[in-house]
Amino acid sequence: MKWVECSEERHAEAILAIFNEAILTSTALYDYQPRPLSAMRTWFAVKRDNGFPVIGLEDEHGNLLGFASYGTFRPFPANKYTVEHSLYVHPDHRGRGLGRRLLERLIAEAQARQVHTLVGGIDSTNQGSIALHERLGFSHCGTVRQAGYKFDRWLDLAFYQLLLPTPDQPIAAL
Repeated sequence: MKWVECSEERHAEAILAIFNEAILTSTALYDYQPRPLSAMRTWFAVKRDNGFPVIGLEDEHGNLLGFASYGTFRPFPANKYTVEHSLYVHPDHRGRGLGRRLLERLIAEAQARQVHTLVGGIDSTNQGSIALHERLGFSHCGTVRQAGYKFDRWLDLAFYQLLLPTPDQPIAAL
């Protein structure tokens, strides 16, 4: 396996396939319908324009096994040191420790980029993701009850956070 910085040209279709599988089969994403390929243009543009990483793991054949990224938590200046992250592993490669490797790498990347708080919004029934986050030092910081409705049931959205020692010198100014 090798680490890659995912690009739209090389990874958009693979990331989209992972997203769409999660949309159709899980509560990891609160979307109802699969996304079109055109949605990836916007997704990558937002990542690129804001300097947000998209980290991937590929196998020896160049197939994307999983990816992790983060983005804006809330669009206010005072939230500039807080990001909301996500990570997804291709369904054929789950249960092999790739999620842990991706999250560890994303934490290191966030710290290098002077992020202070990583936030993960996790469906409260996703015990695997919750356990992974807790093993890596994230703590539960609240649950929004009935935040979504999918698969004919209400979904509770649990928030987990990890505080990093960065930034080295936080400032309030823009």
